[in-house]
Amino acid sequence: MTLLIFGRTGQVATELARQAPEARFLGRDEADLADPDACARAILDIQPQAVINAAAWTAVDRAEDEEAQATVVNGEAPGAMARACAELGIPLVHISTDYVFSGEGTRPWQPGDPVGPLGAYGRSKLAGEEAVRAAGGVHAILRTSWVFSAHGANFVKTMLRLGAARETVSVVMDQVGGPTPAADIASACLAIARSLPARPELSGTYHLSGGPDVSWADFAREIFRQADLPCRVQDIPSSDYPTRAHRPANSRMDNSALSRFGLDRPDWRQGLARVLADLQEISE
Repeated sequence: MTLLIFGRTGQVATELARQAPEARFLGRDEADLADPDACARAILDIQPQAVINAAAWTAVDRAEDEEAQATVVNGEAPGAMARACAELGIPLVHISTDYVFSGEGTRPWQPGDPVGPLGAYGRSKLAGEEAVRAAGGVHAILRTSWVFSAHGANFVKTMLRLGAARETVSVVMDQVGGPTPAADIASACLAIARSLPARPELSGTYHLSGGPDVSWADFAREIFRQADLPCRVQDIPSSDYPTRAHRPANSRMDNSALSRFGLDRPDWRQGLARVLADLQEISE
């Protein structure tokens, strides 16, 4: 299969490169998502058999001040990709986020639940979802949450840095969701992209998040436990850690629909062990 992937240096794109080195990867220098038409032209020129969009505007807080730019990258560019894929009759796998939901309640979100983003980032990602669906082609929108890996900036690497320097760290305890290893997102994207050409009836929206659901504070505790760091975690409410963009309190997501592709919900604790091993190898 000729597979085209948008993204090169992000967490998921890096893992995709490890798992599918034969794929064609487009970085910002070749297809900048700030130029949606360029993204569409790349697809039409390369004529792949499937496309994965692993690139996005991920600066959640900055999106509050630059929503128009975030919406071009997260909303208009995926729409342009989807229309080009529909023209060629090929599937698009597009990564989205739990931020499209309001964060209310405690029940895990179903793919078909009403959306209600709390801020600019969530609105920009929702715009992308809507544009992909509107294109009318075969697609899978894969919503995920709390992504971590040995690459780039993420919660695990921040906690390791702080845990090595402090006796105690304060971490939010009233936001709950599923930490998700980027490697598991990559493998799911590849499985879906390879399945959709033969099974277009599986087109739709899916959730992928690591299990079990946990608070950020308890996620930090497991990081310190596995890394053998003596740092203690002090639980704090979100109100004690204000951010520019409001974070959803409930990021739990129901993953059961992934069984249509033969995929199970990943255990983030196992993924964390692999990430810590990767980081150890990088440091040696």
